[in-house]
Amino acid sequence: MRVFSLLDRSVRSFHQSPAISKSLLLLTATATASGGVFVAYSEPKANGVEKSSETPQVNSRKQRVVVLGTGWAGTSFLKNLDSSMYDVQVVSPRNYFAFTPLLPSVTCGTVEARSIVEPIRNIIKKKSEEIQFFEAECVKIDAANKKVCCRSNHDVNLEGKEEFLLDYDYLVIALGARSNTFNTPGVMENCHFLKEIEDAQKIRRSVVDCFERANLPNLNEEEKKTNLHFLIVGGGPTGVEFAAELHDFVHEDLVKLYPMVRDLVKITVVQSGDHILNTFDERISSFAEAKFQRDGIEVKTGYRVVSVSDKAIIMKAKALGEISSIPYGMVVWSTGIGTRPVIMDFMEQIGQKDRRALATDEWLRVKGCENVFALGDCATIHQRRVMEDISSIFTIADKDNSGTLTVKEFQDIIEDIVIRYPQVELYFKSKHLCNVVDLLKDSGGDDKKDSIELDIEGFKSALSHVDSQMKSLPATAQVAAQQGEYLSRCFNHMKECKDNPEGPLRFRQSGRHQFRPFQYKHFGQFAPLGGEQTAAELPGDWVSIGHSTQWLWYSVYASKQVSWRTRALVVSDWTRRFIFGRDSSRI
Repeated sequence: MRVFSLLDRSVRSFHQSPAISKSLLLLTATATASGGVFVAYSEPKANGVEKSSETPQVNSRKQRVVVLGTGWAGTSFLKNLDSSMYDVQVVSPRNYFAFTPLLPSVTCGTVEARSIVEPIRNIIKKKSEEIQFFEAECVKIDAANKKVCCRSNHDVNLEGKEEFLLDYDYLVIALGARSNTFNTPGVMENCHFLKEIEDAQKIRRSVVDCFERANLPNLNEEEKKTNLHFLIVGGGPTGVEFAAELHDFVHEDLVKLYPMVRDLVKITVVQSGDHILNTFDERISSFAEAKFQRDGIEVKTGYRVVSVSDKAIIMKAKALGEISSIPYGMVVWSTGIGTRPVIMDFMEQIGQKDRRALATDEWLRVKGCENVFALGDCATIHQRRVMEDISSIFTIADKDNSGTLTVKEFQDIIEDIVIRYPQVELYFKSKHLCNVVDLLKDSGGDDKKDSIELDIEGFKSALSHVDSQMKSLPATAQVAAQQGEYLSRCFNHMKECKDNPEGPLRFRQSGRHQFRPFQYKHFGQFAPLGGEQTAAELPGDWVSIGHSTQWLWYSVYASKQVSWRTRALVVSDWTRRFIFGRDSSRI
């Protein structure tokens, strides 16, 4: 009875004192963990109403964002996203980010492979909220049910399942692209590619293998020449940079180690176009061709590879149609990018079957899908034409419904037009037009500002050539990184911009767009040409070529590394190469 009396007094004290109640709960939990008894407790009724044992909870589930890919676009998005606002999950078959512009340097040992990769977990652990990462490959996207099917890269789990499903509220597709073989026979079986870290490592081993085979005593001179013939198919930035790196590796390092075969090495670049680096300024393209000729690198332009065997490539001259065969020791295929199978399957689902990449609008939203975004090499922006909306624009600009536009009315709306249609700004720059008045004069209007008025036909005439400036964005790291940063900003400001839109006017509807559309800003591009010389195409139609540009290249690429760790490693690799040369070990 004494025990029950003590228990009764304890319970009354427990009800009267919240502090005691918390202490007792802690003690009973500890006692239970130690093998003691467990005391159940229920709150008393208050004002005749029994308090529920479960506290009502507001549904505060964060919306889930699933990110596919850890390349330039995906990593840029993750680095800039406010992860405290979302439940973020990342899926990628590789658990690192690779600084792909330095892949040609990895092929020859100028930079080590691990110096240009950063574990993705190192990047996401710096975020304030936890981001989940799954090392797996996305094999199917089910936009109708908002699910993605992924396959693990590792052994099956305890239940024997390789695949798993992830639900999403928002899906960010940043899967990149694969090398484009154009269905050329023998390419997949006999050629090297240069898209991933593994590709660069394979090329590095193959280069050393070619020299080791050529150094064997049982080969005649012709066989040695074949083994030491390096073919690069594709005269774009990647192919040209690899050819330059290979030339430096051979003539600065390997000929000292293999003196018997130094005169047998040959490097050939095969390009289907009329010039290499045809996306660069003509001055850079001409300089590159002249330098390669001086260095002994043969450039074959106007040839298309029709097949590749294990010993030779078969080419066809585009001008004359002649077929020729070239024996080789190693071939690197660098002819552009193609669509990944999972993206092709997804495009077929959403009615984009015949496209080369996912079509998005100017806000990077996949056309025909809700809450699905695509960026980087796997997507292309479908820019809307001004002439598609010209009548709607005129109607909104004509505030007094007079049927004509004054300069003032045009000026009031031109800012929204420029933001909504980036080609308008490009047209202004190409024509050296400073303002609306210049545009109207250029289209044949009156020279007097106050007297300029346009009807709908004159308005169409003034903007009729604007859409000629529409250009597809290049598939570069620079574009992908800017898209990732832009999209993360949209996600970070999604709630506030829903109530206070920041975008341009909706010309076909009322109100404004929630966000400003994506606008790419070009900061220039580099083309290392070997021999400590680089060509650079900079904003403002500036071209820089030579040794000083090489040092600019060093500084820019060092500063663009994703972490201080990789920055230090890359700079130390460059320093090591200057002092000790490149390592020729086959590892």
